[in-house]
Amino acid sequence: MFMLDDVEEIRRKLVVFRDRRNWKQFHDPKNLAEAISIEASELLEIFLWKTIDESRNLSENEIEYVKNEVADIFIYLIYICQELDIDLLVSTEQKIILNKEKYPVREAKGPNKS
Repeated sequence: MFMLDDVEEIRRKLVVFRDRRNWKQFHDPKNLAEAISIEASELLEIFLWKTIDESRNLSENEIEYVKNEVADIFIYLIYICQELDIDLLVSTEQKIILNKEKYPVREAKGPNKS
């Protein structure tokens, strides 16, 4: 889905957007982490009180809201990575390796074995 060039182009656009508005002054790691948490909560709110089936069958308006919240989270992730000099894709690849070691493939348990 993502290509390195795509993420880099988005990062560049976001930094230009931020810098033209003089917002970097507000983008310290603490405030960015708080912003990610707040946006994730707004995403979660969409699903509050819905059943699993309802959460998979959102209205067009709800899907648009999800898209906006997911984009907000992604934007703040890009900004915090920019601030802390983290390569998001490299970090994700490293986390996949760690998760493979931590959670080896095993036979599924419980009612959802598929």
